[in-house]
Amino acid sequence: MTSMRGIVLAGGTATRLYPATLGISKQLLPIYNKPMVYYPISLLMLAGIRDILIISTPHDLPGFRRLLGDGSAMGVRFQYAEQPRPGGLAEAFIVGRDFIGDAPVCLVLGDNILHGAGLAELLQQAAAEPSGCTLFGYRVTTPERYGVAELDAHNKVLSIEEKPAHPKSNIAVTGLYFYDNRVVEMARTLAPSPRGELEITDINNLYVKDGSARLAVLGRGYAWLDTGTHDSFLDAANFVQVLERRQGVYLAALEEIAFRMGFINAAQLAMLGDAMKQTDYGRYLLAVARGEA
Repeated sequence: MTSMRGIVLAGGTATRLYPATLGISKQLLPIYNKPMVYYPISLLMLAGIRDILIISTPHDLPGFRRLLGDGSAMGVRFQYAEQPRPGGLAEAFIVGRDFIGDAPVCLVLGDNILHGAGLAELLQQAAAEPSGCTLFGYRVTTPERYGVAELDAHNKVLSIEEKPAHPKSNIAVTGLYFYDNRVVEMARTLAPSPRGELEITDINNLYVKDGSARLAVLGRGYAWLDTGTHDSFLDAANFVQVLERRQGVYLAALEEIAFRMGFINAAQLAMLGDAMKQTDYGRYLLAVARGEA
């Protein structure tokens, strides 16, 4: 498996979801039948990443610890770090500097949900890249809400502009970023933006400037879901429900992914499923362990 480290940034106050998030982190709320944070963690695990840092607020970190523990039951290692106040996405590399060490790192936002055939292979390819950064693009109808990538005729990244008034394309950069270890020092040299935060777009443009930024555009058949409003939150839950009920397989079941990736064996998966056997989720894990799903 890759030696890359993974970071889930699950901070912030999610004020747009008040009052639902007044007492609990947005990323601990359920998307259909599992906590939201399972979905970004699943992307890291599918990439082969087993060392994962969860960054959140001092108030919310105990909830993540209760939910995830140390990860050993799933063959991964969870660590935790505080971001006392919103300081920008790029601050994750400063908060997580000791955790990253001299390894490459993947950052995923705690509210990102990605799904599509062949996604695991794309993630593993990105994790295997020895240098530069790999970003993922997604065509949207409202690019002015996102960081937007400008590409040339050969799909080379020319620039990335944050929430542009006049977007140069309709390709938004998703909240999933793979970097070589240079990103740690890059983050340390950033100046805060006018809103007082260290911007991930500034990091990405440093890689664009030196020609080492790659953009994988996710085409038809892929879903990148937003959970920033009550309606989009419900849309995401309905999306997961429809897929799981029609196909009979679960999205972002971390225990199953650990088994499929070879982090744990069938007996270990069965133990995890047995602990939840009174639920559909637990019975599904038991079926997977028996080779029936």
